[in-house]
Amino acid sequence: MSPNPSEIRVNPAGKHDKDPAYGWIMVLVAFTLSAFAFGALGSISVFLKPLAAEFGWGRGDISLAYTATAFSSALFGILWGYVADRLGTRWFGVVGALVMTLALYLLSTQSSLWQFYAYFFLFGAFGHSLVSAPLFANVGFWFKQNPGLALGITASGGATGQGAVPYVVGLAITAYGWQSAFELMAIVFLLVTLPMAFLVRESPSRQQARLVPESVVKDFPLADFEVVAWLGIAVLFCCNCMSVPIVHLVPLLTDNGMAMESATRVFLVLMLAGAVGRIVGGKLGDVIGPLPTYMIMSLGQTTFVFWFPYMDSGFGLYLLAICFGFTYSGVMSSILVCTRIMVSAKFAARGMGMTSFFGWGGMGLGGFMGGYLFDLYGDYQNAFAFASLMGVINLLILLLFTLRIRRARRTEADASRLAAAVVPVQVA
Repeated sequence: MSPNPSEIRVNPAGKHDKDPAYGWIMVLVAFTLSAFAFGALGSISVFLKPLAAEFGWGRGDISLAYTATAFSSALFGILWGYVADRLGTRWFGVVGALVMTLALYLLSTQSSLWQFYAYFFLFGAFGHSLVSAPLFANVGFWFKQNPGLALGITASGGATGQGAVPYVVGLAITAYGWQSAFELMAIVFLLVTLPMAFLVRESPSRQQARLVPESVVKDFPLADFEVVAWLGIAVLFCCNCMSVPIVHLVPLLTDNGMAMESATRVFLVLMLAGAVGRIVGGKLGDVIGPLPTYMIMSLGQTTFVFWFPYMDSGFGLYLLAICFGFTYSGVMSSILVCTRIMVSAKFAARGMGMTSFFGWGGMGLGGFMGGYLFDLYGDYQNAFAFASLMGVINLLILLLFTLRIRRARRTEADASRLAAAVVPVQVA
């Protein structure tokens, strides 16, 4: 049974009671579902060269499947955000698990580009988009104490999946071929994600916000839509930056003579570092604030992404992968915590859905541009330089957002002082 909204109480000291223990069950559920969803999406990089060899498709053509998934996740994420804010997320995981399984099975049967795009579109629209942003919004509002840590752990599931799933899929492709690899993915998805999906429950504070909207109190100087607009524009460029290595690092390494198993191992290390980065990024958001954390992590990913085409030593490559993975993933959890802290509970799923819309737009464009620039120039140097440039633009937008918040806080403080000065005169 879902916890009753009345369970959230304030004690005489003004502090909230202990967060419900079921919140940590939700962290585990969302961690698992996002690990499999993001892992399947990240596996496009592993399927890229086998599909190109099988069908003669260009890398830009195959990378467009990532764009199709990103676009469908972005578009439908907004829709599911509206549904979640009004009806809750109780059945989101079940539907998402079933659709992801179906899409992966269909991908094992595809024989044309339109089918390849259509099945990945289905995966994003009715699978990935249901188990990511709406469930992250749900998890965030289970916790009033250290929500950043909870969201960081939850978000680390995506990084873990993006490392582990492509690595295992790479082994399956080598052993059995790409079709059998998709079939095996479908079976494992069904067996793992469906049982977990039945554990989804709505958070008490989200229930209260939905049932009693007037009870919601927001302590942030900007309106919900303005927050989403600032974050969305920044995330658009930020995700252009991070998606190039996510989609194209494995092809880059194998082009340089590295075996598939070794290349996916580097990617695994990157994502495992990312799992740690998401937890640290979430916790750091609790300590210094999510926006400063977002800026620090963005600076790291922007700097490190540029050097991948130029790194050929084994130790240096692994070190670069660790540094990029840690900072890019810290960015991801920072975005979630920014949305959790800056928007109201009644707007949370829509806020994360809209932010994800821009994020997936950036991921899709960056993944495509990486393949397009490779096809255009015959190497990945320009693709990774493009990624770094997008990171610089993201940082500039975040700086402007910080200045906007400070100006709004000063205006709010001035208004409060003016009101305090007027009250005694009125009483007299």
